[in-house]
Amino acid sequence: MAEGGSERNRHHPNNLQGLLRLAVEAGSVGDTAPELHPMPEERRQWLQDALSDVFNGQLDEVKQIKDCLQILNETAEDDQSDDGRRCNALDTVADLCENLDNAGDFCKLAGMQMVVENYLECSDPELRWRTAHLIGTCSQNNPFVQEHVLNLGIMPKLLELLNSDSSDMVRIKALFAVSCLVREQAAGLLEFVDHDGFSVLMRAMQSGIEKLKVKAAFLLQNLLISNPEHKGADSGCKAVPHRPLVPNVLCSMGMVQQLVSLIQTEHDPFHEHVLGALCSLVTDFPRGVRQCQERQLGLEDILLERSRMLKDQEEFQEELEFCEQLLRTCFSHQPEENGMDR
Repeated sequence: MAEGGSERNRHHPNNLQGLLRLAVEAGSVGDTAPELHPMPEERRQWLQDALSDVFNGQLDEVKQIKDCLQILNETAEDDQSDDGRRCNALDTVADLCENLDNAGDFCKLAGMQMVVENYLECSDPELRWRTAHLIGTCSQNNPFVQEHVLNLGIMPKLLELLNSDSSDMVRIKALFAVSCLVREQAAGLLEFVDHDGFSVLMRAMQSGIEKLKVKAAFLLQNLLISNPEHKGADSGCKAVPHRPLVPNVLCSMGMVQQLVSLIQTEHDPFHEHVLGALCSLVTDFPRGVRQCQERQLGLEDILLERSRMLKDQEEFQEELEFCEQLLRTCFSHQPEENGMDR
């Protein structure tokens, strides 16, 4: 392709024909201007149809969202014959709203408000968990949607579902939605704390639902890692106004003691995430360290025993590293002193 004035003055195509020409030129190799030949009619039509699909795709997806909203609006909850249609509509919208623009359009069409009001707390658990999944999918990494959802007053409802719903899947999806509203989202985290979200999270970690336990511990660990400014006055970090001091909140509610009690149960892969959360809680936070050192907890002995048990088990190496980190941070142990060097 020749350089110079002709290249600088080239206009971007504003129609399919111009884009076709640009595509042919871009496929040419060499430093000279390509020699253009007429494109066979069959190939030209195929390429034009493909590009038309791309250009019209966004409009088609918005239409699909509108069609789904019509289904969700028109069917009555007590008409069980339509449960399948509603489930399919929620699934379709969730798939489409993995695209951030579609998620924003869904909210602008008042779709989020409608599904929250009609389906988040409805009698059918299949509809409840799909609604919670949709909320999380739309909110994930999308500040506009996060703000919109939080303005609907949804946090207490999600926490109630997470805490006590009769369906395991609803609880798991409610946790997913909560996670998408609090991670890297100051307003969401503040609401979470204000509604005693950490207590709900701890009860989820104490449940008998393995997937829920793991995800709850992972969220706790993530919140502690991503909010170092919340360590409080004794951490040396400057707290941000109007944002909760997360580790201080956790220490005040006895989270250290509850996490230690979890790892005292029969060994479970879930313990890796519990120990990870403990490590995050004590890092650069002396108050957390002091609580871990309380003699009645017996944490030092637990960590030493766990380290010996995991030493030669490759699949538990990350959990072993958390044990060693806690021993160094809270009890000044080095791995080689305890026979744990690998």
